[in-house]
Amino acid sequence: MLCSHKFRAGNNYVFLFLGPAVLLLLSIVVSLTCAVVILFAGVKRSCANLYCKKCRDIFTKTALQDLHEKMPSCHAVFKLTYILLLPLLLITSFAEAKQKIIVDQRGKGDFKTIQGAINSLSDSSSTQRIIFIKKGVYREKLYIEKSNIVLEGEDKNTTIITAAIARDEWRCEHSDDWGVATISMSGSDITLKNLTISNTYGFDNAGKPDRIIACKNDTISPQKKISYGGHQMALRTFQTTRLKVINCILKAFAGDTVSPWNVTNGMFYFKDCQMEGGVDFYCPRGWAYAVNCDFKANMGDAAIWHDGSANPDSKTVLRNCRFSGYDGFKLGRYHKEAQFYLIDCVFADNMADKPIYKVTSTPPVKWGERIYYYNCHRKNGSDFEWYKNNIQANEASAIDANWTFNGRWNVEE
Repeated sequence: MLCSHKFRAGNNYVFLFLGPAVLLLLSIVVSLTCAVVILFAGVKRSCANLYCKKCRDIFTKTALQDLHEKMPSCHAVFKLTYILLLPLLLITSFAEAKQKIIVDQRGKGDFKTIQGAINSLSDSSSTQRIIFIKKGVYREKLYIEKSNIVLEGEDKNTTIITAAIARDEWRCEHSDDWGVATISMSGSDITLKNLTISNTYGFDNAGKPDRIIACKNDTISPQKKISYGGHQMALRTFQTTRLKVINCILKAFAGDTVSPWNVTNGMFYFKDCQMEGGVDFYCPRGWAYAVNCDFKANMGDAAIWHDGSANPDSKTVLRNCRFSGYDGFKLGRYHKEAQFYLIDCVFADNMADKPIYKVTSTPPVKWGERIYYYNCHRKNGSDFEWYKNNIQANEASAIDANWTFNGRWNVEE
């Protein structure tokens, strides 16, 4: 990012050149302190070298404390340097905290478009960059290839990112899915918060006749039928390994609305969200944890889906979630290896009496059927036999995000 780029913080402006300047001054202080340590402090050279390397690597109180704990002989050095560095650390932290980009389509922020704000960021960062999006309807298709980004809306009901894309039509002109969704991402450590993310193709064309288009990428059927009930993705991930979606509305009329796909390494966390669509409209690949979310099926053979074929540990967990939809909607299905956990969930009375099922036309699964329930009920209390408890209370109580991701990601950090 250009050092001269400015950010709005209330009525004040914070310039990014402060960060590099402070770090430069910090490095000078550390270098001088290291010289004093080596020449005059009388401590062992090994202690000095380790100390200096530690300071160069991470300018944080935690790192210095860690050094102090591991090498008590450096106590005096630790105290001297911490006293010198504390004011600079506070200044640096303050400057970083103020680095928030404001997007306002009315021109009262730093950018009018969300993609413009994303493009302004450096390709890499060790800390999160916050893009705060003011209320409005942003008719954009977003591409997120960078990491450590927070897209935070002012209000989930009135901060709307929307596009109209039929996947079948997109794939007639493109060789892959990059760009098929309202938000396509390959970066990691992404947070989406307080947003509506919508693919309106099905809503816009509901009830209209199917279209027949030329499809140059389909060598078998050069003519393709495009229906309002085809796949329509609001969110599609690619190489993303860690994604948090908090207090968001994700909606499309038809299938694959929420497609967090990285079957090998993907870890996806959803909290307080509303999701809506058609067949398989919530379809994670890899590891996924959804808590306190609402799912609404508009059409299709199943609401939820999972692909855990790359690792027997991968799973989709839904805790304290609610399911509703058209009369006779079906809960879920899978085509490949999958693992489902539903804990403390509530099903609408009009849900079909059909368990989560394997599609019969697909190859057999080598890890068997792995579908687990605990304390799930229909609203009227008249429950179906197939979702009775098949794990114990102590097992269910241990199932949280940390358990789901097998300790590899602390989503609270």
